[in-house]
Amino acid sequence: MKKYLIVTSLLVCSYVTAQNINDVLRYSTDNTQGTARYQAMSGAFGALGGDLSSLNVNPAGSAVFNNSLISFTGSNYNVKNIAGASPEISTNNPALNQIGGVFVFKTLNQDTDWKKISVALNYDRVQNFDNSISSRYSTATGIDQYFLNFAQGTPLGPIKLQDGEFIEDAYLDIGASLGYGNQQAFLGIFGGIIDAVDPNDDANVDYVSLTKYSSTVNQNYRKTSFGYNDKFTANVATQYQNNLYLGASLNFHSIFSDQLTEISESGYDSDSQVRSASFDNFLRTQGTAFSFSLGAIAKLNENIRVGGSYQSPTWYRLDDEFSQRINSNLADVDINFINFDVINLYERYTIKTPEKLTGSLALVFGKNGLLSVDYGYQDMSKAELKPESDPNFASENNFIRNQLQAVSSLRIGGEYRIERVSLRGGYRYEQSPYINNTIGDLNGASGGIGYDFGPSRLDFALSSAKQDRLSSILSTDASPSLNIATRNTNATLTYTVNF
Repeated sequence: MKKYLIVTSLLVCSYVTAQNINDVLRYSTDNTQGTARYQAMSGAFGALGGDLSSLNVNPAGSAVFNNSLISFTGSNYNVKNIAGASPEISTNNPALNQIGGVFVFKTLNQDTDWKKISVALNYDRVQNFDNSISSRYSTATGIDQYFLNFAQGTPLGPIKLQDGEFIEDAYLDIGASLGYGNQQAFLGIFGGIIDAVDPNDDANVDYVSLTKYSSTVNQNYRKTSFGYNDKFTANVATQYQNNLYLGASLNFHSIFSDQLTEISESGYDSDSQVRSASFDNFLRTQGTAFSFSLGAIAKLNENIRVGGSYQSPTWYRLDDEFSQRINSNLADVDINFINFDVINLYERYTIKTPEKLTGSLALVFGKNGLLSVDYGYQDMSKAELKPESDPNFASENNFIRNQLQAVSSLRIGGEYRIERVSLRGGYRYEQSPYINNTIGDLNGASGGIGYDFGPSRLDFALSSAKQDRLSSILSTDASPSLNIATRNTNATLTYTVNF
């Protein structure tokens, strides 16, 4: 039977990247998903419109449609990770990632300046969280250091198992009443990783490791995740005269994420009391989010179009469930009762990702093709965790302001038409949000083909992007230590029906 208890202490779950700078960046990232045409041109649609996924860039884009239509998109998401010197890990996840429609209402009065109104409803999977990272390495920071970091200075008495108390109940009660740090000290003691210098003294505040390694210890690390960030867009746009399009959208997000992090440790010295140990953490995040966007597209002449859009901050309301398990050859006999069915519930919190501005330029060569460029600007240092009255959040927000910077993004896309066939390609660049090199710049390329049947259209795209980053294994690591190279590749097919 599952056991739950509300824990009010926040941020301390950074071991599994919850409620901190990593979460902020996670929900601020746009993975350029959407229809096949949109992906084939790397999302460079700010001055073009005419595609349902273009509403993610500029909400004025729906007014460019000449007729009503619906589209359906399916993708296979492939993620490849190389962590340190370990072999590559590859995961595949097929999904229906886009479905939507636009309804175009043209005015009957030929004398009016307002030529038409469009109403669009669209679903897009803007982020796919399915991923797997695995690595074997030697490190000078064993899991004993993680538990000692929380235990040192903690009085032993309050974190002792009381007479007649079940170990899993004590684990939850300590987390709820004394906080995450005391809870981790309890876990380290009963997991057989650390012990009090004087186990008989309730006032003891000094702890020692039961592991022993001369300089480094061997660790096997694995992190798997599953989930999504889905966006539902309600859009309205209009065409003024022949050269101006205006639009607005309301965006509603649904978020679900599971993250499992596993560490097993071995390679201790021959006289170490601990011979083997494992430490696993599981985090489930669910929530909703809201944002709005405004945009405009103008035709300067028959060949040149310009666009501009404003994407408001996105306000996420999230709930976390967190559970752990630990074991070693010295662990308490009842340690297995602390498992993933014993769950810490955290108070609801809010993440506000920064607003974004996009400027766009497109060259249209009649019916032969086009070339489009989007430039985006977003100040990541303005991201916030709330409520700000929480001192932990205030501290993390200050850390965000010192670590993150304003970022620029560039997307270039082109299309060449040969009768009913369209050939497409694109490139995108996104600057690292970190002032230092914790996360590298993102570079991606894409290509695709489409065939117009008249009443319908079929499009295919293949897009790929690569980014490197440094990742911490344990939240108490002094600095990130694991170098991870990630490549995301999407194969996408879209079918569009015109009315």
